[in-house]
Amino acid sequence: MAKSELHNVGGSKISWGDPNVNLTTWSIHEQFLLNDWLYFGYDRHRFSVLEVNKSSYESCNEKEFIKNITGGAGRDVFQLLEAKPYYFISGGGPCWQNVKVAVNVVLHAAPAPQPASPNSASDYSHINQTFVVLILVFIWGILFN
Repeated sequence: MAKSELHNVGGSKISWGDPNVNLTTWSIHEQFLLNDWLYFGYDRHRFSVLEVNKSSYESCNEKEFIKNITGGAGRDVFQLLEAKPYYFISGGGPCWQNVKVAVNVVLHAAPAPQPASPNSASDYSHINQTFVVLILVFIWGILFN
C-alpha cells in the first residue's frame, strides 16, 4: 500500500493567497492520490478555505460550500478520501484574485514509462546495414558498367 503524501498547496507552507503563486499551474504539476493530504497555509485574517462544487469554483460562489476547512489558525489540512476532482476557494472575495485551486485525485500513481525495447537499437543497426549494402551495390554498378 502506498504511503499518503502531504501536498503544501501552492508549493510552500504559506502559499494559499500568495499573489506570486499560480495555484492552477501548481496543481497541474502535482499528482494527487487517494488518501493524500492537502495543507493550506495562509494569513488567517485575510483568507479561508472552503470546499465547493465545480460551478461554485468557477463563479467564486461561497454561499453553498460543501465544507468549511478553515480552522482559524491559518494552517489547515484536508484528506482526499475519494478519487474525484476537488474544488477549493477562499471566501470573502480573494477567490476573484485566483485564490482557488482544483485538484484531481486518482486511485493509483501512473505507471513509470517503459524503457526502450532491446530491439530498437538493433532496428537502427539493420537500417544502417541495409543502407551500406545499397551504397555498395550502387558503387559496384558504377565501377563495372
